[in-house]
Amino acid sequence: MKAYRLLTEEDNSAFCHKVTEALSKGWALYGDPAYAFDAASGKMRCAQAVVKDAEGDYAQGVKLGEL
Repeated sequence: MKAYRLLTEEDNSAFCHKVTEALSKGWALYGDPAYAFDAASGKMRCAQAVVKDAEGDYAQGVKLGEL
């Protein structure tokens, strides 16, 4: 199956660590990162999609972060 995740975080080093961890576990970047202003918190937020080929078939309860 092809797995998809959208990683999000405030625009800080935690976002970079989150993406780096996913890449180290075999995920690949999918598209460009996105940035948006979160008016509720007054901070910028980042998003990056990642994909990974994984064994087996998709099931609703699969924990994508554990692939």
